[in-house]
Amino acid sequence: VWANFGTHYFLERREIGMFNIGKGSTGIVVADGVKYELGYKDCLYITKGTKEVTFASADPEHPAKFYMVSAPAHCSYETRLIKMADANHRPLGSVETCNKRTINQFIHPDVLQTAQLSMGMTQLHSGSVWNTMPCHTHERRMELYFYFEIPEDQAVFHMMGQPQETRHIIMHNEQAVIGPSWSIHSGCGTCNYTFIWAMIGENMAFDDMDEIAIKDLR
Repeated sequence: VWANFGTHYFLERREIGMFNIGKGSTGIVVADGVKYELGYKDCLYITKGTKEVTFASADPEHPAKFYMVSAPAHCSYETRLIKMADANHRPLGSVETCNKRTINQFIHPDVLQTAQLSMGMTQLHSGSVWNTMPCHTHERRMELYFYFEIPEDQAVFHMMGQPQETRHIIMHNEQAVIGPSWSIHSGCGTCNYTFIWAMIGENMAFDDMDEIAIKDLR
């Protein structure tokens, strides 16, 4: 750890959030001797200063699969397991614009306090394929998208770049893309799907964004 981070253990100056994306599984995380059980789509936040973290599956025949994002942290808060029922749910979009979806905020100021990490999960409803449209940028933080629950023969066309000069990346199941602060981040799938978003930055106001009108995209 010292060679990579200059610290004695990984979370000495970092915090981390994780989801279990192993369908039908239960993941076991032990953080400094405290055991947490993560069902499918459950989330765990582990605070700065946690020295030992181990991972296991409750049933090796149905292994857990963890997706994790970590960020530098200046302060320690509370390690906490957040289940779907504990998340803050925000319905958005409509059937008419093909973007009816639910934003589930897990690691978020309305749910728990962190140094700079925010994470959540957006689920598109059946028949909806667009996420984050109209799109936006946020100069004060960057964002990652991790796409999953995409069938093997389907894909998501992820849009990024400056609003006046966009490009797309074709994303398949369980692939992630990093969006810098100056870039839009949006996607259109060939079917509905789910994605985990993570934001890192000093500004944690979810609605602090610079919206881009669809007519101005190029």
